[in-house]
Amino acid sequence: MELAIDTATEIASIALSSAGKVEAEMSWPAGQNHTVELIPNLLHLLRQAKMELEGEAGSVGRAKIEAIIVAKGPGSFNGLRVGVGTAKGLAFALDIPLVGIGTLEAEAFPYARTGLPICPVQDAGRGEIATALYQVQNGEWQRLVAEHITTVEQLCPKIVSRTLFCGRFSLDIMQQITERMGEQAVILPGMLRRAGFLAELGWKRLEMGDLDHPATLQPLYLRRPAITTPRKEKRWRLGEGNPFCR
Repeated sequence: MELAIDTATEIASIALSSAGKVEAEMSWPAGQNHTVELIPNLLHLLRQAKMELEGEAGSVGRAKIEAIIVAKGPGSFNGLRVGVGTAKGLAFALDIPLVGIGTLEAEAFPYARTGLPICPVQDAGRGEIATALYQVQNGEWQRLVAEHITTVEQLCPKIVSRTLFCGRFSLDIMQQITERMGEQAVILPGMLRRAGFLAELGWKRLEMGDLDHPATLQPLYLRRPAITTPRKEKRWRLGEGNPFCR
């Protein structure tokens, strides 16, 4: 059995699969609570699937989970940190294979059978988007353009054929794409995030032996987090402008 974990957005999802086929799955609105909700929901899913827990209370039986698949980003900084960290910890502790799958690839994969180039779009803030390009070519699922940060204005001129756009993005972004590309753009609403798509992609990687190492797999952020530095408090010198000292 494989365990798939997706905490890249405010909608978290976990799945148990056998050779890439989903056996049990759970999605929920985690918001920013991935840290406190992931493990309890994982244990609940295991119990629902009637999988035994072995060892000490709270541990996952290594005889049952044979590989870990995780969404590595881009996405929420906190969500990715929790999901990738949990996946790495489990893979290391249980000594089982680990595979990291790009969030945008998981977003695009459900539309693979359309035959069109698929451009997943994720609102990256600051007027920018995170995107990539995928398509089935010669019967093989392929990434044509790697994940990157850009703008709709910069992206659209580079797309020269009818393309399917998918993902979780604002109405404004959708309108910008439509205005620039017209009928060349096939825009579909974002699906509910499902770890089941990760499971299928991850199984393909596992079959090829294309694995990640727990010590080296890192979240794919694409940009640094926006961290503000607290303002220093003004320090008053005795008798010099201090309103409380007359």
